[in-house]
Amino acid sequence: MNAKDITLVTGCAGFIGMHCAQALLRSGQPVLGIDNLNSYYDPALKEARLARLRALPGFAFERLDIADRAAMRELFQRAAPRRVLHLAAQAGVRYSIEQPDDYTDSNLLGMANILQGCRAQRVEHLVFASSSSVYGGNAKTPFAGRDAVDHPWSYYAATKKAGEAMAHSYAHLYGLPCTGLRFFTVYGPWGRPDMALFKFTRAMLAGEPIEVYGEGRPVRDFTYIDDIVEGVLRVLAKPATPDPAWNPAAPGAATSNAPWRIFNIGGGAPTPLMDYIAALEAALGVKAEKRLLPMQPGDMPCTAADTSALREWVGFAPATPVAEGVARFAAWYRQFYSL
Repeated sequence: MNAKDITLVTGCAGFIGMHCAQALLRSGQPVLGIDNLNSYYDPALKEARLARLRALPGFAFERLDIADRAAMRELFQRAAPRRVLHLAAQAGVRYSIEQPDDYTDSNLLGMANILQGCRAQRVEHLVFASSSSVYGGNAKTPFAGRDAVDHPWSYYAATKKAGEAMAHSYAHLYGLPCTGLRFFTVYGPWGRPDMALFKFTRAMLAGEPIEVYGEGRPVRDFTYIDDIVEGVLRVLAKPATPDPAWNPAAPGAATSNAPWRIFNIGGGAPTPLMDYIAALEAALGVKAEKRLLPMQPGDMPCTAADTSALREWVGFAPATPVAEGVARFAAWYRQFYSL
């Protein structure tokens, strides 16, 4: 493996991480993947994802925690990656209410270690995962990168907003090209068990009721995983540059006079939760018994992505219909669990 060609993918055993690493490898690009394989959800699923990557030429794996400063420093010095795709994080809005320390360690300290490693090795481009949750109390939709993100509704969202600011400081001080991607409710095969689609499918196939928060009223800009991968890889191949039109007297929030950019990646078709459930019912051939529950703390009533900046930057915006994506997930779930 030629060190000069390596893309370091953090969180490679995660949902988005596996798919992105797989796409890079299939395009002939070597990948060094790291993951701590924690037990936030079933590690067996993470191991199964990792097995798919190990079967592809050009892949190397190390079990590391991004919050381990010494280990991350040594990794960057030894591997000297050309690019970094930083997807490792403690995920989950609701879990951040119960265990905020995990988010401090992974999403803040971990991000700091990634930035230091990229700076030390003069990495060509750092692309990192942010989240639609940063929009928080902003009720104007669709959300655009230029919009304010000053009122996060969860600690998870706050750590993601902080990560964007940390990256900007490194872009400004050290000229490190950084691009943050705000993902909108990603779903699809190999998805996370703590996400609604996975929970709904498991319950429905077991003949159990599904828990529908917000009495089914929330609207989400669901984004199919293949669209996420396409967007991520296109962005990774185009390092962030300063915005020549950026005006410090009226500063835009998604660009800068430093090599730093922020983009939304969202499906582009905000869908009521009840319609999402209906698509799953059709895919599984099972009628869901619904338990309607109040909105949970930290949850946003609506998310919708303005992806015009992404389209302008790399010529792509997600467009997979929800019914199609849900059907693919349902088929994967039955196959993976032999149902």
